[in-house]
Amino acid sequence: MRACASASAGTDMGRVKRARAGARAFVPALLPALVLMLGLAAALVPAVAQAPGGGWETSDPQKGGQPGNTTVVPRAPGSGQTGGRAHVAVTAYLTETSPVIAQGLVWRVYRDTPGGKAALLATVREAGPTLRLEPGTYYVNVAYGRANLTRKLALTADQTLKERFVLNAGGLRVVPVTAGGEPANSKLVSFDVESDERDEYGQRIKVVSGVKAGVVLRLNAGLYSIVSTYGDANAVARADVTVEAGKLSEVTLTHPAATVSFKLVTRGGGEAIADTQWTILNAEGASVKESSGALPTHFLAPGSYAVRAKYSGRIYKQDFAVKAGDNTLVEVIMP
Repeated sequence: MRACASASAGTDMGRVKRARAGARAFVPALLPALVLMLGLAAALVPAVAQAPGGGWETSDPQKGGQPGNTTVVPRAPGSGQTGGRAHVAVTAYLTETSPVIAQGLVWRVYRDTPGGKAALLATVREAGPTLRLEPGTYYVNVAYGRANLTRKLALTADQTLKERFVLNAGGLRVVPVTAGGEPANSKLVSFDVESDERDEYGQRIKVVSGVKAGVVLRLNAGLYSIVSTYGDANAVARADVTVEAGKLSEVTLTHPAATVSFKLVTRGGGEAIADTQWTILNAEGASVKESSGALPTHFLAPGSYAVRAKYSGRIYKQDFAVKAGDNTLVEVIMP
């Protein structure tokens, strides 16, 4: 199925810039240790709700980006450390030159253990906390939506540090439209975002799924693939987009879908029969959607199909075809 996609991205936080579908890859080179740390963070950091529409702001004019309260991290079991705690003031930024992020951050502190497994010690939901930590080795992760960064810190007694975390992150918003160019019903659209990285089977790694249209996703800069579904069947549009650090990228996805309703009748134009089970098959005979009821409605990709209606142990079949923008009623007539 052909999907028409266009992308735009702004040159700053309030501006939207054009991005092209099938954009270039942005894959930062990472040291093996950092890859291990990021993998750990991705596995442990849960989904954080994104703000719809205007949720791209990163600074709080009332707070002015000032650090939050001091957080005393609990003593690690069996640490055996002596001496005063280290004080680590942490702040986060989208880019090297952007203002401090003053809201929406989640900090997680992990303690390095002899067995090589990092133990979560604390979770802090402040913009710029000061962490009081015992001497030792830690991994500090900061998450801003789906953008995150992990840093390893080796701390000594009574040490004072200021750590600046540059996320190298941007925003992504998907705008779905119909084949006629009109805005699609956002309640019927959801999309998944996949990174350019691959798993051991060569499949793209899914970053987030089931995102609603209009939501701003905060992501690390890089190349991503968007898979958007209109309705509950096979009306799917795809596009690649590059998220640039410090910029909001907006992608317009065209869904060439048809709206199709079905009813089982004893004669043409007759009343729909309730308690009917439906199976929609594509041209290859594979099942696309199953449902039940007197008059189900589904959104299908353009193409040729067959529908099977099962009622009182008997099966009735009807072939049909649809094109983008159709609003069709398919009647299956009982002989």
